[in-house]
Amino acid sequence: MFRKFFNLFSKDLAMDLGTANSLLYTRADGIVLNEPSVVAIDADRGHVLAVGKEAKEFLGRTPKSIKAIRPMRDGVIADFEVTRQMIAYFIKKVIAGFSLARPNIVICVPTGITQVEKRAVIESAQQAKAGMVRLIEEPMAAAIGADLPFNQPVGNMVVDIGGGTTEVAVISLAAVAYAESVRIAGDAMNSAIQRYLQNEFQLFIGENMAERVKLAVGSAFPLPEQLVVEISGKDVVSGTPRSVRVTDGHVREALTDPVRAILLAVHKALEKTPPELAADISANGLLLTGGGALLKGLDLLLHKSTGLNIRIDSDPLTTVVRGTGKTLENRAFYESVYIN
Repeated sequence: MFRKFFNLFSKDLAMDLGTANSLLYTRADGIVLNEPSVVAIDADRGHVLAVGKEAKEFLGRTPKSIKAIRPMRDGVIADFEVTRQMIAYFIKKVIAGFSLARPNIVICVPTGITQVEKRAVIESAQQAKAGMVRLIEEPMAAAIGADLPFNQPVGNMVVDIGGGTTEVAVISLAAVAYAESVRIAGDAMNSAIQRYLQNEFQLFIGENMAERVKLAVGSAFPLPEQLVVEISGKDVVSGTPRSVRVTDGHVREALTDPVRAILLAVHKALEKTPPELAADISANGLLLTGGGALLKGLDLLLHKSTGLNIRIDSDPLTTVVRGTGKTLENRAFYESVYIN
């Protein structure tokens, strides 16, 4: 009875539990948290030392007594216990007031998620003191967040490129008519940059540095002007610190394989889409969301490859969590988009 009473004071939350970043949204305040999905743990005692932005700085810099863990891999839970602790930390950071309040949460998940992976997400949230937990597919959440007519008999294609997965989906009548989910996205791009620099420049760099290079000079299509960045790492042969200058051309070459995989997923989805929906997509174009949408020239490459008009959402990093959050405003209206 007391728990039911305190639940009256709880906030409903929407969560984008991403491989790279986790975002939380409330009806009253909008996006209230946007932090890296990283947890730093004392390896000897098992205590959590840092979560989010602070923990991300630990990556590649920790002594043996500390582990910096990314508990989400390929859009799903790779470490159940650490994910539970991370969710609990984020909820506690956002929810002020009574400790007994158990917020209801809607969490977005990849379209290719298995039943076992769904259960892991739900149980992690429940063990982190959440109340009712509902799931929504990421492309559907992106369509809602971008104000597409998701519940109309009209086909709209969404390409959501996150940290661990790329979701390509055709949305019609409040359902995913067809979807391709490939576990190649931002993380795969970072790894590709690391491999390229190791092979071509004999330079080891860390995950954080690879991400900074991608953001600074990464591109999928030739740019009007050359971009150059100086990066530091460790020489493969001597093991000593060294710096090199890298251009957008180098990084574009490094990203060839992951970008090709994304293009292949888009083409495969278009091939499998029924003719009527394909006609709608031809008229409406394609919506690009997620952090990968910020890769320079990706929209131009997609347009050249498919002939479709490409629209990048106004804030692609938050499209999914904004759409997930909108479902909190009218649960009855959005009931059909939940998948559990």
